[in-house]
Amino acid sequence: MLTQAATAATLCRMRPWPTKTLALGGDYNPEQWPRSVWDEDVELMRRAGIAFATVGVFSWSWLEPAEGDYEFEWLDTVLDLLHASGIAVDLATATATPPPWLSSAYPEILPVDHDGHTLWPGSRQTWCPTSERYRERALALTAQLAQRYHEHPALALWHVSNEYACHNVPCYCDRCGRHFRTWLQRRYGALDALNDAWGTAFWSQRYTAWDQVLAPRRSTTLANPTHVLDYRRFSSDALLDFYLAERAVLSEHSPDVPVTTNFMTLSHFRHLDYHAWAPVQDVVSTDHYIVGTLAHPRAELAYSGDLTRGLAGGGPWMLMEHSTSAVNWQPTNHAKWPGQTIRDALSHVARGADTIGWFQWRQSRAGSEKFHSAVVPHAGPDSARFREVEQLGRIAARLGELVGSRVESRVALLHDYQSVWAASGPSMPSGELDPLLAAGTIHRLLHDRGVTCDVVHPSADLTAYDLVVVPQLYLVTDEHAAAVAAAAEDGAQVLVTFFSGISDEHDHVRLGGYPGAFRELLGVRVEEFFPLGPAQEVALGAGTGTWWSEHVELAGAAVVESYAAGPLAGRPAITRREVGAGAAWYLSTLADDERLGRVLDDVLAAAGVAPAVPGLPRGVEATRRRSDEGSWLFLLNHTESPQTVAAAGYDLVADAFVGGTVRLDPGGAAVLREG
Repeated sequence: MLTQAATAATLCRMRPWPTKTLALGGDYNPEQWPRSVWDEDVELMRRAGIAFATVGVFSWSWLEPAEGDYEFEWLDTVLDLLHASGIAVDLATATATPPPWLSSAYPEILPVDHDGHTLWPGSRQTWCPTSERYRERALALTAQLAQRYHEHPALALWHVSNEYACHNVPCYCDRCGRHFRTWLQRRYGALDALNDAWGTAFWSQRYTAWDQVLAPRRSTTLANPTHVLDYRRFSSDALLDFYLAERAVLSEHSPDVPVTTNFMTLSHFRHLDYHAWAPVQDVVSTDHYIVGTLAHPRAELAYSGDLTRGLAGGGPWMLMEHSTSAVNWQPTNHAKWPGQTIRDALSHVARGADTIGWFQWRQSRAGSEKFHSAVVPHAGPDSARFREVEQLGRIAARLGELVGSRVESRVALLHDYQSVWAASGPSMPSGELDPLLAAGTIHRLLHDRGVTCDVVHPSADLTAYDLVVVPQLYLVTDEHAAAVAAAAEDGAQVLVTFFSGISDEHDHVRLGGYPGAFRELLGVRVEEFFPLGPAQEVALGAGTGTWWSEHVELAGAAVVESYAAGPLAGRPAITRREVGAGAAWYLSTLADDERLGRVLDDVLAAAGVAPAVPGLPRGVEATRRRSDEGSWLFLLNHTESPQTVAAAGYDLVADAFVGGTVRLDPGGAAVLREG
């Protein structure tokens, strides 16, 4: 089993995956259309340079219209058509959503919400993660598909379910409660260990029998934080177990065909611990959509790509879904500007994607996603949006030479879903502080400077990095804290932010002063938090701090910046301590962009980390991919004005040599083959 993203070459080793191009494709749902449309679809795919199609994601009711009654003839035709046109198929197991007959016959499969209410059919993903009946029917369908299509020449990849946990996790039904108790027994072994881990001496919560432990439904007031944390761990593991069950069926009936399921590495999706899921994917794939309500949506896209690459062990990955233009699920669904379809796709490629997929191929004429954009819009192929995809297809063919290369980075930014869960638990010092605020802010400011980060789990090998950023890592194990300290001893610059190292893996506060696990490394001791509201600021010697502040005492560190007003006036706000061959920096507040940027400049200089392109204009993204064959510099102009960048090489976007200076049109892009 592969433990990082399979390149196109890896896929091709077993199946007919396109290897000489950056593969374009997306969700294809022919069951929504008359048979007469299918031939036109395939012809348009050829025109657009489409290399793969994801088929069957939501087709269960068409494949099995009644229990045990399978109808595959239409799917046979679709796969034959695609294969005849040289289009590889990512075939879904179709198990993401039950057909109406299944929930009608077996209503016990339906999920239950926090208040104990059943969630009824009529939408999608209406199934409980621990339902034995649902698993039985899903595995039966998976087996039928694997047996029928294993030898089909179009089959290149298996796509299990779809966007796990998008709507049905956590489920609080009694059956999940029983499975939760079994999960706890495996984790803790004995009730005494559970009681100790959960701190049940508080509020008389001591358990004396396993059947007293329930799913954490709504109660009279605040729930036990470790109870809630463990239920999130259990919920992620329950779905992972379901995925592994489908994967096992595919391995039995369709061996040697790679398997994936599409993650959702958007910053607001936090239901699953993808660090646990990634090692059991043959190809790490993800979906990403621009969220217009975010203050910095382009920076979030870059963070998502860097996180996906981290999940893929630094190797290439697969973008399974993004949109050609507007989505359908935001308060206002903004259309993309001219050229943005190309620029967004290349932004993902710059972060390591070797495959670009869209949802979906043809825009639906009915249903909940009928106003979600597609490659072929309601206006048809005679449209600016389709022509832009055709243009990207020509660019992708030229970009085939960089497939398999890796993104260059000397900076690690630590990310742990379990820490995010714990920091999102009940009764925190600030219920308004997002657990990824510092991570997103620091990543964005480094991104603005042309410095690329690998967003990785704390268990990752940190020895290859010159700078390690530890942003709001609230929950951390002794082992992971020791690895961060070792990185500083070995010569790395380590930057730790507020609200890090506070608790152990059981969400027990580390005593003796904050930041707990990192106190000795940083040479500081925090006596008390002083959280700030969304509209509050605290004055620094130069600039301001927001969201958070702390009563910091020095214990070996030197002051870089002090608080200038308020109850903490004169106390350290930003510190630095020399450690071995490196140094450890501490931010006890989130400084404004200008002040934090200057700190980052100092840290980067101390680490010897330079931007991909010196003197990068503001609003231009610069990232480099490299292989044994060469290097490629991505330059993406996210501004509405033309920009110039000092660089040279062969521009694979313009298909022309550029010497010395690259001129980027507003919203334009260049990919330079260097050397």
